[in-house]
Amino acid sequence: MSFTLATWNINSVRLRAGLVERLMTEEAPDILCLQECKSPVDKMPLAQFAELGYTHCVARGQKGYNGVAILSKLPLEDLGEMDFAGLGHARHVAARLENGTVIHNFYVPAGGDKPDRTVNDKFGQKLDYLTEMRDWFRESRPENAILVGDLNIAPREDDVWNHKQLLKIVSHTPIEVDHLGAAQEAGGWIDVTRQDIPEGNLYSWWSYRSPDWDAADKGRRLDHIWATPDISSAASGSRILRAVRGWEQPSDHAPVFATFDL
Repeated sequence: MSFTLATWNINSVRLRAGLVERLMTEEAPDILCLQECKSPVDKMPLAQFAELGYTHCVARGQKGYNGVAILSKLPLEDLGEMDFAGLGHARHVAARLENGTVIHNFYVPAGGDKPDRTVNDKFGQKLDYLTEMRDWFRESRPENAILVGDLNIAPREDDVWNHKQLLKIVSHTPIEVDHLGAAQEAGGWIDVTRQDIPEGNLYSWWSYRSPDWDAADKGRRLDHIWATPDISSAASGSRILRAVRGWEQPSDHAPVFATFDL
């Protein structure tokens, strides 16, 4: 089985349903994982996506916040969700393809503005979430699995526009990078994007606050595709569709792609 998979923080699937349909039409990934859907599942425009061939869906949602969905042309089995850190948020869902490959779709908490849990509860929640991810992977080490999503951390120096300036900025602080690295190591996950594109600056998010995001190019790579070692060598063709960030009324994230030949 060969399939192309994409992950995209859509920042409201109802508001940007047209952009999702455009991506489905122009790029036609076999599987599209969305985060920050900001909608209950019964309010997501799933019928519109089904008309374009995405007749299978596993999703978790809530009104106005969070929300994750796996939209697929291929049959899916719902494997449930995990509520790390007990937040009660729709931040994870898992599904299994017919060939046995498991897909995890994550939306890790952003963590607020101040990288100090003593004054910012959201930062503490982010660290706790990552710690429980680590523990889960350690206890039930994944196999034949792909993990995608907005992990809200840019781990490498070349995953941000300026490493030194962002060391004290949430998403690139050393403690966040360490926590993400511990979760990745616990599951044995391979960063597929960097496996395919090992060198050079690479971003998937540009702030709305920048009036000319493209020219300023102050980006961060917050969106990731990982795979377990037993299937990571089957991945190829990784890319980030930067141009999507320039579509009308866009998400501040661009979709990330990879192809798997399993």
